[in-house]
Parts: sequence; structure tokens; C-alpha cells
Amino acid sequence: MSEINSTETSASSRRSSRASSSSRRKPKKNQIPFGIGIFFFIVLFGIYLSTKSSSLAFFWITGNAFGFILQKSRFCFTASMRDPLLTGSTSVTRAVMVALAITTLGFTAIKYGAHINGLPIPGQGYIVPISFATIVGGVIFGIGMVIAGGCASGTLMRVGEGFQMQMLSLVFFVIGSLVGANNFGWWHKVFISKGPSVFLPDIFGWAGAVVVQLLIIAGVYILADKWENKKTNEAN
Repeated sequence: MSEINSTETSASSRRSSRASSSSRRKPKKNQIPFGIGIFFFIVLFGIYLSTKSSSLAFFWITGNAFGFILQKSRFCFTASMRDPLLTGSTSVTRAVMVALAITTLGFTAIKYGAHINGLPIPGQGYIVPISFATIVGGVIFGIGMVIAGGCASGTLMRVGEGFQMQMLSLVFFVIGSLVGANNFGWWHKVFISKGPSVFLPDIFGWAGAVVVQLLIIAGVYILADKWENKKTNEAN
């Protein structure tokens, strides 16, 4: 009987402790007025930029729209690589594959349209050599992304949310980018330029390049889906 009374007393003390701790919590502030103020600021500042340059206004609108989408969808390239190993979830990984498939079709249409009209193909300057340096750089950047808790887009999104760690990451992201840009010429001459440049339409043709790339993306999507199902079944 004494053990039952002791158990009830401890349970009662835990409930009272939780109640007192919850009562000490600060009530959440109403953020609706703050959000309305930010919205009007975005609109008014966009109107001001339109008087200076239509391009600036367009960049301002699209930047805010992308930021809103990133924050609401929690879209992050780091999560797409990290979550399958840490949590088994591949929802973000599959979202990245869908995004890559859509951009493959869009950019191919733009490039092919310029090609058939005899115009310079846009974006060809971004076709850079692929070598072992690409693998090493990707691994180093991937480790840094996981430690920092986000890629470039994820870091900017979380800075907007007020995460202090991402603010620190952003500072060193900028410093590293400046150092890398300053020394890029040496890296390109010594390492990057040693590899071949690959443009898939030159190898498979325009239609073949789209098919090959979409098949690779579809393969990764299916593997990601099977991986999540496997991890879910193991957890259950």
C-alpha cells in the first residue's frame, strides 16, 4: 500500500512540475502583424526597385518567392544526401530528382532552341572539365555541408529563420568563396583543366542526351524510394 501511495505521489509531483514549467514559459507572440508588415515592405521596396530597373524588381520578387518556397518546403540539397543515411527518409532526395528532371527539360528546350536557330547556345561557359579534382572537391564540400547543417540555399533559408549556427556558416561561406575565387586561376591551371569537358548532346545527340539523363534521374528516384521502404520496414 505504501508503494502505491509513493508511486501516486511521485506521479503527482511530476505532473505539478510539468504544469509549473509550462506556466513559466513565455506566451508565443502573435507574428501576424509582423508578417503583414514584411509583406508590405516587400511590395513597396519592389515598386521602388521597378523605378530604378525592371531587372532589379524581377530579381527581388523571384528571390523572395524562392525563399518562401524553400522555407515552406524545407528543401535542402544537404538533407537530400544526409537524410537517407541518418533517418532513412528520401522525400527530399526524390524532390531533388523531380526538380532535376524538370530543369533538364527546360534547359534543353532553351539550348536546343538556340541551336536550331543558329544562335550561340547559352550556358556553354559552364561546361567545365571533369576530373579527380571534381570528386575531391565534392567530398570536401559535402562534409562541410553536413557539419554546417545546410548547403548554400539551406543556409540562407535558416539565416532568415534566425538560426545562429547558420549565420556563422554564412560568414565563413562568404570568406571561403572569396578565397576560392581569388585562387581559382591556379586551381584551374594545375588541376581542373586536366580533365575532359563533357557535353552530352555531343555524345548522344540532343534527344539521346535527354533520354539518358532522365533515365539516370529515374533510376536514382526508384532507388531512393526502395531505400526508404526498406528502412521503414526495418524500423517496424
